[in-house]
Amino acid sequence: MTQDAAASTPHLHVMDHPLVDHKLAILRARETPSHVFRQTLQELSWLMAHPTFAALKTETAQIDTPLEAMDVRRMASPFPCLVSILRAGNGLIDGFSQICPEASIGHLGLYRDHETMKPVAYYSSLPGDIEIRQVILGDPMLATGGSAIMAVDTLRDKGVSDIVFACLVAAPEGVAALHGSYPDVPIITAALDRELNDSCYILPGLGDAGDRIYGTE
Repeated sequence: MTQDAAASTPHLHVMDHPLVDHKLAILRARETPSHVFRQTLQELSWLMAHPTFAALKTETAQIDTPLEAMDVRRMASPFPCLVSILRAGNGLIDGFSQICPEASIGHLGLYRDHETMKPVAYYSSLPGDIEIRQVILGDPMLATGGSAIMAVDTLRDKGVSDIVFACLVAAPEGVAALHGSYPDVPIITAALDRELNDSCYILPGLGDAGDRIYGTE
């Protein structure tokens, strides 16, 4: 999938902004230390919040300004839930929660088996009323799409109908897989990269996001 093809793909939003490009360049660089990676990821998540929250549900309310009464639009209750695909998803979700502190935060623990390349679930913590909330699902990398699909499976099984998936970098294979299973789930990404390698890492990518966030290997 080329950038031109992505532009005509429904429910795929690839960000186009000079600050996004600049911060991605920092994240991609091998020599960027973990503390700079974390800070830059947080800053990029703030930029990504604009398209990610674009469909947030609002309601009309009346308030008093210091001068007069007026009608305003404000976030509707119940507030959304930000769901992190552990562990790397925290890098995005923490930034989103600073922009939308009213949102609750859920976690889905998934990891990729390096032999089968399939996702394995090991943890779930979600609000009891998750089925009536809008959900922002975050994971820095959309590679094969397996973890994203399993996460959406889990949310749909719990009755969630309104889901947006946000990632830093997506591979065409991951976009095709997620939209093949869930064509109605919008994907917001800072970059659409070229392809996956034989080990299912995104090229050119930025390496293992979790390891780079937390300084582990």
